Amino acid sequence: MSFENKTVWITGASSGIGAALAREFASRGAHLVLSGRDEARLAEVATDCGETLLLPFDVRNDDALAEATAKAAAWKGGVDVAIANAGVSQRSRALKTDMQVYRDIIDIDLTAQIAFAQGLIGHMTERGSGHLAFISSIAGKVGVPMRTAYSAAKFGLAGYGDALRAELSQTGVQVHVIYPGSIATDVSRNALTAGGEKRGRSDEVIDNGIAPSDAARTMVDAMAAGTREIIVAEGGELAMGEARRTPDALFDQVAAMVERGYMDKMEAE
Repeated sequence: MSFENKTVWITGASSGIGAALAREFASRGAHLVLSGRDEARLAEVATDCGETLLLPFDVRNDDALAEATAKAAAWKGGVDVAIANAGVSQRSRALKTDMQVYRDIIDIDLTAQIAFAQGLIGHMTERGSGHLAFISSIAGKVGVPMRTAYSAAKFGLAGYGDALRAELSQTGVQVHVIYPGSIATDVSRNALTAGGEKRGRSDEVIDNGIAPSDAARTMVDAMAAGTREIIVAEGGELAMGEARRTPDALFDQVAAMVERGYMDKMEAE
């Protein structure tokens, strides 16, 4: 499909994958709604994206999210594509990690992303169309050392996305779960340490990772093709992701349960 003149809302759009996705969608003629906490950095991204609406807010603030959702939906008559991309990573051993770090990462990477989607699924199903995309991670396919909180959140996000896809399978709304490997961003530099501080330095594997622009192009191409599970990785990370890929036949099987009235029967019991 074409994303020309479609309204695309991206969270975590001020840098990294989010900024690259904004530029990629803009290059395809989309109208961009950009969200993140740093309005100045969002404005910098917007200079490359043509007509944009900036909605800066903290994804953990429910009132701010509700206000932003209303504005995004009203701007061009509806949100056609929503990318749940905001998140923070981790670099710390479980044995040394404060419980608050787990709460913070799961709140940002999982709960807030679910809230973002929940605010839009009614809007999209009423319109009978739309794309919801969740940025998980290869660490959401395979548990990775030093990322126990991050893996827990990203596994959870993938589970929510897969279950939501089945529920919405008869509505015209497509759900994509995206699993990036190492992308050359500041994700490691901004990762939380055992005490919740920013790490402040990157990893060699991240620095040598896929260029964000290349990763974004792959993601958007796959969304346009209707791909439900999108793995964007190289080398060993790609092999890990492919080893845990969910067969399309299984997605079809679960969607068929909904088509046969599974949810209606459950609600009637």
